Amino acid sequence: MSEQNDLDVLRHSTSHVMAEAVLAMFPEAKLAIGPPIEDGFYYDFDLPRSLTPEDLGEIESRMRESIAAHKRFVRREVSREEAGELFADQPYKLELIRDMEEGEVISTYSHDGFTDLCRGPHLDNTGQINPQAFKLLSIAGAYWRGDEQRPMLQRIYGTVWATQEELEAYLRKLAEIEKRDHRRLGRELDLFSIHDEGGPGLILWHPKAGRIRTIIEDFWRQEHYKAGYEIVYSPHIGKAALWQTSGHLDFYRENMYAPMDIEGQEYFIKPMNCPFHIMIYKTRMRSYRELPLRWAELGTVYRYERSGVLHGLMRVRGFTQDDAHIICTPAQIEDEVLGCLDLTAHILGAFGFKEYEIALSVRDPERKEKYIGDDATWEVAEGSLVKALERKGLSYTRMEGEAVFYGPKIDVHIKDALGRLWQCTTIQFDFNLPGRFDMTYVGSDGQEHRPYMVHRTLLGSMERFFGVLIEHYSGAFPVWLAPVQARLIPIADRHNDYAYQVRDQLKEAGLRVEVDDSNERMRAKIRQAQLEKIPYMLVVGDREAAEGTVSLRLRTEEDLGPRPVAEFIKTAQEAIAEKRDI
Repeated sequence: MSEQNDLDVLRHSTSHVMAEAVLAMFPEAKLAIGPPIEDGFYYDFDLPRSLTPEDLGEIESRMRESIAAHKRFVRREVSREEAGELFADQPYKLELIRDMEEGEVISTYSHDGFTDLCRGPHLDNTGQINPQAFKLLSIAGAYWRGDEQRPMLQRIYGTVWATQEELEAYLRKLAEIEKRDHRRLGRELDLFSIHDEGGPGLILWHPKAGRIRTIIEDFWRQEHYKAGYEIVYSPHIGKAALWQTSGHLDFYRENMYAPMDIEGQEYFIKPMNCPFHIMIYKTRMRSYRELPLRWAELGTVYRYERSGVLHGLMRVRGFTQDDAHIICTPAQIEDEVLGCLDLTAHILGAFGFKEYEIALSVRDPERKEKYIGDDATWEVAEGSLVKALERKGLSYTRMEGEAVFYGPKIDVHIKDALGRLWQCTTIQFDFNLPGRFDMTYVGSDGQEHRPYMVHRTLLGSMERFFGVLIEHYSGAFPVWLAPVQARLIPIADRHNDYAYQVRDQLKEAGLRVEVDDSNERMRAKIRQAQLEKIPYMLVVGDREAAEGTVSLRLRTEEDLGPRPVAEFIKTAQEAIAEKRDI
């Protein structure tokens, strides 16, 4: 058994011990599910009152008593009727039993007087759980089976490891994650906000974040033009017929917002940009000599997300995709996918992401009704993506059933400073829309042919990527992205004029700079600049004014002493050109 499987068994067993403790505290509790998850476990409960953080300590104490008793886990297979009797007072378990397929094995696991419906496996006994290596972490709400129309349950999250040292290391990592939380840093650094008055999941970018976004978008456009793309723009709404033709109303309707009536016609706010790009393509007949066409757009789209899954910048209802569509001949498809992979590595590398993992998402062969297209077409599509990955020598994980309804895709997951993976780039093969919209081109034989189409995003969405950047850099953005690159700090009021002279020099050199001419003391000004994570602090006083220098301090608290203004400008420009952290 692998180390991860061992941990999964440990975590699943610990979730049962937790459920035992909760049931002892609340005999009328209704039990839902309690699976192992990455780095821990959870269990969902329907309880007579809301849990408090203080309850977690009581639950942990009861768990340690169960662990100390070395209670044996016992597996038993039961009939559907017997299972119904065992869980007669547990409605969620009864629903799970009803949903099991006829003939499916139904098993329970018991330790002492606690019995749960469970496939297992489990440890031999509770004593195999290290009482110093687990901790209950938090309480959250969770809809039964993820359906907001079903009851809201209380979910207890916990973690457990083989050793106390591993637990402590994980808790330190959690503390670092909390310190880097983009929602907290977004408030502290005045970057963005979300308001109930405006609507959940809708982001307001503040001036500093707006500056960063502009820098990102300018860089993105520059690199796309270099890579042979053209930039297009499309509207935010489209007639229902457009989304019917594309297949979105049949396959994606639950993620779209309600239609609006305009002069007796139904219009939908767009969940994707692709049908509009196709409309541009179809304005005239195309020749094979024009292909490939690479059209990119920073297009804002809107998708319905349940309020329970919204999460800062990471899960929103309105977001701007760095979208692109490549329309090409069948012979060009592999090279175009390779070009996407190369551009991905280049652009993500510029933001400091050098490590990533790749997933190839393919259809579920047992549920072909979820997808458009015949077997032969899917095989060609999957084969093209596989060949491109193999030509680049890239390893990947095959993800069965994760393809979108119109074709397979490649997902690139970048690794951040804490080793967490974030899905950004998606490269999707689409043989659906060219047929649905009757896209053609005239080939070298003078006949009409069907083009292939690639959908791709590199950053994913501006909102989510910005959230990842905040957490990756803990808000201390590299110099080229920092909204304010340098702050001039005059020691006294008499130094303000010199500070503004230097500011003008730095602005002329293309730097983003401001002067702190407040009445605060110098050390307070320096501390404030460090809290705002400004890369450079330039202190100026009598000596600096006399010598034409600035006293350079870094946000990392290093004091580099006096520097001629021209020398500082060169230092900053080099850091920007090389996209260094500082």
